[in-house]
Amino acid sequence: MTDARTQPPAIPEPMPGAVPAPVEPLREPLDAPVPVRAGRRPWLSPLNQRRWRNFRRNGRAFWSLVIFSVLFVASLFAEFIANDRPILVSYRGELRMPIFSFYSERAFGGDFPSEAAYTDPEVKCLIETGGLVDCFDDPDGLIAAAKAGTIDDPEFQKGWMLWPLIPYSYDTIVDVRGVAPSPPDRHNWLGTDDTKRDVLARVIYGFRLSVVFALIVTAASSVVGILAGALQGYFGGWVDLIFQRIIEIWSGTPSLYVIIIVFAILGRSFWLLVGLTILFGWPALVGVVRAEFLRARNFEYVRAARALGVSNGTIMLRHLLPNAMVATVTMLPFLVTGAIGTLAGLDFLGYGLPSSAPSLGELSLQAKQNLQAPWLGFTAFFTFAIMLALLVFIFEGVRDAFDPRKTFR
Repeated sequence: MTDARTQPPAIPEPMPGAVPAPVEPLREPLDAPVPVRAGRRPWLSPLNQRRWRNFRRNGRAFWSLVIFSVLFVASLFAEFIANDRPILVSYRGELRMPIFSFYSERAFGGDFPSEAAYTDPEVKCLIETGGLVDCFDDPDGLIAAAKAGTIDDPEFQKGWMLWPLIPYSYDTIVDVRGVAPSPPDRHNWLGTDDTKRDVLARVIYGFRLSVVFALIVTAASSVVGILAGALQGYFGGWVDLIFQRIIEIWSGTPSLYVIIIVFAILGRSFWLLVGLTILFGWPALVGVVRAEFLRARNFEYVRAARALGVSNGTIMLRHLLPNAMVATVTMLPFLVTGAIGTLAGLDFLGYGLPSSAPSLGELSLQAKQNLQAPWLGFTAFFTFAIMLALLVFIFEGVRDAFDPRKTFR
């Protein structure tokens, strides 16, 4: 006989025609761990995951990022795409990479200690035949015989060269007939400039130079500007007053004259131009960050953090700066495009990088000086238009992703 205390309570039968009461689902305790779904990027915080989802749903920004990333990554390997030296050389069974190392003509059986001219018929013959002496008498004939496999010389060892897609670097003087600039053809897809340099090769290298310059200048200027604006806005008072007077004086300095004077004394160089641009570009973000910190420094959560003894650096970095990021990100497209425009403008005026550098501004100057060569102007215009449009679309998506009021479906 079972004990009634060990039996489960009886469930009453429902009355005829009665509506059953809804059954509440089981609720997990509030402190239960939230399972992490696979493929949800667990290294990102939930807030950053939401921002990434918003950015992905903005189709124009996302595909602009994809296209720009492909172009920029490809430009990082410009030496493998456009170069007047082969990527890989096989000489007497030994593999060599001339794009990274110096090889004299003697290294391939020649006579001169200078760098091997890989486009010369004699050097081509030396590489493809393993250094036969007869290459100095009939190089073209030996090259044809080597390809046909009709050379009986015991010293013969077949070699080869792997060339880039564009066999010209940005400073290679192309051996073409006629006056310069020459129009596009099957050898020079975008023609040559007024010194017979391949335009497509200069565009590839110039695109990389412009983007790298803009990213370095924007990153360094943003760090300095955000730090200065945060100090002004958070502490206020005399700190804000003194900083504002310094910024007003510094902003009134004619940066173009300073760049011209410094270049005249020290000479033109890429890193010197980067330093001077950062020196005059950091005040661009100060006003925006200062206003956000002035607005948020008296909020209740900031007062509570101070009352709990949280340091000023922690409050500025972990509590105030994230709230100022939306306004800060809004200014980044102007900084990036402004840096690209600054480099192009200085090169167009002749006060930027040396004329031998692969600059898009120098290409624009050539287009102005050679109106009879419209391919130069069209190339410069479309390069700038595509590059700047992609950057603006990308940063527009980043701005909307950081905006908590903006959602995409």
